[in-house]
Amino acid sequence: DRSSRFIALYSPHLSAKELQAKAEFKTATHRIAAWRHPSSQRSLNSQPLFETGHDDDGEKYGGKNLANVLKDMNVEGAVVVARWYGGVMLGPVRFEHIRSCAREAILKCVSPSDGPQNNKKVKVEDSGERREELIRVLPERDQSIVVLRGLLAEKQHSSSSEKASPAKVPEYATLPLKTLENLDRARDATIGWILKQIEKAEAEAKSALGEEDKASDSQQNSRQITPPTSSKPGIVLETTSSRQPPVD
Repeated sequence: DRSSRFIALYSPHLSAKELQAKAEFKTATHRIAAWRHPSSQRSLNSQPLFETGHDDDGEKYGGKNLANVLKDMNVEGAVVVARWYGGVMLGPVRFEHIRSCAREAILKCVSPSDGPQNNKKVKVEDSGERREELIRVLPERDQSIVVLRGLLAEKQHSSSSEKASPAKVPEYATLPLKTLENLDRARDATIGWILKQIEKAEAEAKSALGEEDKASDSQQNSRQITPPTSSKPGIVLETTSSRQPPVD
């Protein structure tokens, strides 16, 4: 996506550090990792507990997204997503790339063909759960877009008299999963674009302020203090010329 590249590796046995040290990840900008392993402790109701953790490796919140993927898919092991930054900021859509890339890597190692024993141990996120998540998340993203657009209008000093009519909110609960996923990607792209425009507006405002300061300093330095002159020079001349030498 816009010159950024994402590659994921998952292993139920190797540690996150071992995956991060793989030769194919050596040149990556970020090597985001998360892990989930059984704990020796047990809860009060004898439910299994897990030791979990994550490493953003410079990609803020990236590790937490990967940890959520492991939890949602109920798998054990470690997963690493390497990102090669392409020079263009992707905004929130990068997290969808990180999550989807991790899911694909996990599904390659964990599938129904692995046998009934693994089927009991591993629960893969099904389409119903994904659909419910999108139905819940999409209205929140719509609200975020409204807030960000208002902030952008403020940064660009847009006229408040020109109020856009509110967009019609789709009935997300009636839409199929594929449509919801397309809308989710569209919302990510919109949020990323607005954030980029806000950054651009802030940079332009900062540049304009710097130009104003330079102009003010230039005007201050160009002012010259001139000596005061008499408003009636003729009187001064007349007084001077009226002096005569004494008569013998």
